[in-house]
Amino acid sequence: MYKYKLKEEEDPIKKFHEERIMVFDSLEARLENIKKLLRQGKIETVAYYRENPTSYTVVKGTDLINDYINDIEILLKGEE
Repeated sequence: MYKYKLKEEEDPIKKFHEERIMVFDSLEARLENIKKLLRQGKIETVAYYRENPTSYTVVKGTDLINDYINDIEILLKGEE
């Protein structure tokens, strides 16, 4: 009799949950990229210090990177 179908509305809570969970995949991919960048930074630092054995130059800001990673670990563990 009727040719129209009602569109099922997506549950906003379900959509919210799915989006929040998908963000973890994105973050994991970014972390993989960061691991590669850290390896490259280490290689560059080793090369620089071999060429400049008396240098105290900071090639990559590992102290700041370490602080950020500590903050991330605290957030994920739920400590404060």
